[in-house]
Parts: sequence; C-alpha cells; structure tokens
Amino acid sequence: MPTIDIKDWNNKKVGSVDLPEAIFAYPYKEHLIHEAVRNYLASLRQGTHKIKNRSEVSGSGKKPFRQKGTGRARQGGNRPPTHRHGGTVFGPTPRDYSYKMNAKEKKNALKSALSQRVKEGKLVLLNDLAVDEAKTKALAEKFVGIGVEGKALLVDSLDNANLMLASRNNPKLTLVDALHVTVYDVVNARYVVLSQDALQRLTEALES
Repeated sequence: MPTIDIKDWNNKKVGSVDLPEAIFAYPYKEHLIHEAVRNYLASLRQGTHKIKNRSEVSGSGKKPFRQKGTGRARQGGNRPPTHRHGGTVFGPTPRDYSYKMNAKEKKNALKSALSQRVKEGKLVLLNDLAVDEAKTKALAEKFVGIGVEGKALLVDSLDNANLMLASRNNPKLTLVDALHVTVYDVVNARYVVLSQDALQRLTEALES
C-alpha cells in the first residue's frame, strides 16, 4: 500500500496517509489512458463546420442552354459542383464527435493515471489548499516553495474562492473539483496537488 506525506504550505511534513492500493497502485495501462483522453477530446469538438451543397448556394436552377444541338455538355443549372460558385460535394456538415465510453473503463483509466503520478513522486498532498489572498503571484510563489514547478492540477472544492481567483490567471495551474477530475486533466499536468479533503472525496468516488 503506497504511503504519501502530508505537507503544509511551508513544505513541512505534518503527517502521512496510506493510499488505497486499488486506486493509487493500479497497473499502468497506456492504451486505456489513451482511449480516455481521446474520448474526452472528442466530446469537446463543436462539430459546427459546414459547407453549402448545390441546393444551398445562391444561383438559378434554370437550364443555361438547350439540351441538344449545341455541341456542349448538357447542363441543368449553374449550381452543380463542376461550376464556379457551385455547391461543394461531400464536404463537412455539422456532426457530433462524442462517443460513449464504458464508465468502468473511465474510472480505471483515471486510477492508472493517478497511480503513475504517485510512482513518479508527482502527487503532492497538502493538509489544506486555503490561501489568505487571491493573488496570482503569491500563489505561484507558494507552489515554488513546495517544489511544484511547471503545469499543476489543483484538486479541491470550487468553494475555495481565493484559490480559484488566484489560479485562474496562471496558465500553468488548473483547478478542478475532486468529483470532476478527468484523465486528461491528470496527464496534461506535471504535478497533481490535492488537499486532504479532496483526496477523501476523490477516493470515495473511485471506490463507488
């Protein structure tokens, strides 16, 4: 069973906790993580791309010249794709790119991603993520103080107003609620920083 230290903002150890082996020692499954990330990104696509076919472009449907006797190829109007300003054939139309992924697979993918961060020593547990002021620079200095550099995923309650305000202007920090952590969030960040309360809520959600 993996054990992790609990630290405070001064980077001092204030305790330790045993992490559930079924979650934070889950085998690394790259294919499962890849599929979960692909599923998440597909759901973000708007799919609003649109071309105009021959029935939608402006122009007359009148036959430009008679069918026979001219020596030219027969034409039925000035909107076919072969004409300039004509409609487009087989172009993109609005569609939904999202697709279903088994809920159990999503959970297992998240367990696998979190376990990998634990193995790498990139999962940081703080006793509390509360900050005194909503200052972006002050928060960045706090993370440097606890050894977190680069992109970090902060897992806590969104009711933590000061943390939310201080982190939202920092492109390296992403704050999510413990019940809405995704595989993409974890793999897109170098560090995962949780509060004790968030760890408990996340664990309960993955155990259910």
